[in-house]
Amino acid sequence: MKPIERFKNLIKADKRDIYQLFIYSIIGGLISLSIPLGIQAIINFIQAGKISTSWIVLVIIVVTGVAFVGILKIMQFRITENLQQKIFVRSSFEFAYRFPKIKFEQLYNFSPPELANRFFDTLTVQKGFSKLILEVSTAALQIVFGILLLSLYHSFFIFFGIILLILLYLIFKINFDSGLKTSLKESKYKYKVAHWLQEIARNNLSFKNDKLFNFSLNKNDYLVNEYLQYRESHFKVLRRQFIQLTGFKVLISAGLLIIGGMLVLGQQMNIGQFVAAEIVIITIIAAVEKLFYGLELFYDVITSLEKLGTVVDLDLEKEKTITNYSLENEEINLTTEQLTFQFPDADLPVIKDVNLSINSGDRILIQGENGSGKTTLIRLLSRLIEPSAGTIFINNTNYKKFSFEEYRSKIGVITLSDSTFEGTIYENITCSCPTVSMTDVNEVLEKLELTTLIKSLPLGLETPLLSEGKQVNSSAVQKILLARVLITKPKILFLEEPVDKLDKYTAGRVIDMLTDKSNPWTLVVVSKSKYWKEKCNQIITLEKGQIKSIK
Repeated sequence: MKPIERFKNLIKADKRDIYQLFIYSIIGGLISLSIPLGIQAIINFIQAGKISTSWIVLVIIVVTGVAFVGILKIMQFRITENLQQKIFVRSSFEFAYRFPKIKFEQLYNFSPPELANRFFDTLTVQKGFSKLILEVSTAALQIVFGILLLSLYHSFFIFFGIILLILLYLIFKINFDSGLKTSLKESKYKYKVAHWLQEIARNNLSFKNDKLFNFSLNKNDYLVNEYLQYRESHFKVLRRQFIQLTGFKVLISAGLLIIGGMLVLGQQMNIGQFVAAEIVIITIIAAVEKLFYGLELFYDVITSLEKLGTVVDLDLEKEKTITNYSLENEEINLTTEQLTFQFPDADLPVIKDVNLSINSGDRILIQGENGSGKTTLIRLLSRLIEPSAGTIFINNTNYKKFSFEEYRSKIGVITLSDSTFEGTIYENITCSCPTVSMTDVNEVLEKLELTTLIKSLPLGLETPLLSEGKQVNSSAVQKILLARVLITKPKILFLEEPVDKLDKYTAGRVIDMLTDKSNPWTLVVVSKSKYWKEKCNQIITLEKGQIKSIK
């Protein structure tokens, strides 16, 4: 999508509010134009040398007009505030909704946290868009209405106004493409700098080493230099615009003053009309300045929309068909036929022609060397990623007949990248699900031997955790993740290295619990721990993306 199209879509989303702003701007502009006419009439009365009722009435009308324009401004500020709030809310929910549903291959070449930084461009869109709509529309109307009013004094002003509008258009046309291009490049490196600072913060302990510390500074220096280079390019475009603006202002001021003066000397305008015309001229010049300052803001808004589009344009998971297939009261059996998966930039598939069966109640261990395809296979089975070829059958029905939500609501998944999120321990376990009772929570805590830890914390389950659970040890984090999947009472558990952070004896007890036949779930686990071999009834060994053996 082109940048201008994004801006148009933003206008369409709030066109009702924007129409109101335009109406208020038009009314305010018309009233503002009547003020110079009123001043002109007042001057004419003053020249007559007497105070009359008409003079007093005109003063009252002019003052009332100024007050009414002020009231319209206040109403416009209310609308622009509403616009800002809507933009923020829409953008936050857009990101929150999209990230979990973006197709795996779409995120393959991105860092999701770095992409999430794009949300900060919402702030620029918030402030910039409302200011553009309010000030730029008002400025444009002031120029148009000002030229129309000047044309009432003399027809020559019509010709001058046309020249003025043509010059404005040419200046905009000449600078727009280069201004937008340099703004996008500047923004690109702005985000690269921000992401590198995130990387330094994330690896702050590693970067305490002098060599790594110097490397971090050198890389930051390189990225900052790139940013400054593109920022300077963008500044040159802005500087050229302001030079053109200065020349434009000189031309307008000189031209209109000379024309006005000649018309007065030629007795085609009186002094009151000349003063009123000068007020209009000053208004036009101020409006032109606003337009040029608004152009810089326009670049920022367009660039921010383009950055937000980096996330918004990524394809989401889509259901092929809408069906009534349900797994509510059924056991789940899985079968794969010729299951194959290949990464977008890979020459060979990671998983190729895998055929296997997983029956309800099975305890299955998937093992193999690094790169054999274990993680990819378990993510295919849990529908975190979609196969490149082949298919999966759920209870002898093609998996595509079941919606993502239906299938995922019946399974529990832990991946290697999972961690706790910012929130209380209770929120991390239950995700504030209304159907989860404290009895369920306590039962899971007992199974995972978390009760003692929770009791030792002053706030218990209400203990707040930061990202990645910094306040507790890694083994506690791993148990909390297990508690999160068990609390949903899944029919199948897909687990990647679920106990690798636990000590040998604690891990053994957790493995005993997870593989206990009294538990109703099916278990599919990827792990290097040898103890799983003793507890699982089926061991699948992968080699180079294919099944080597099933025992």
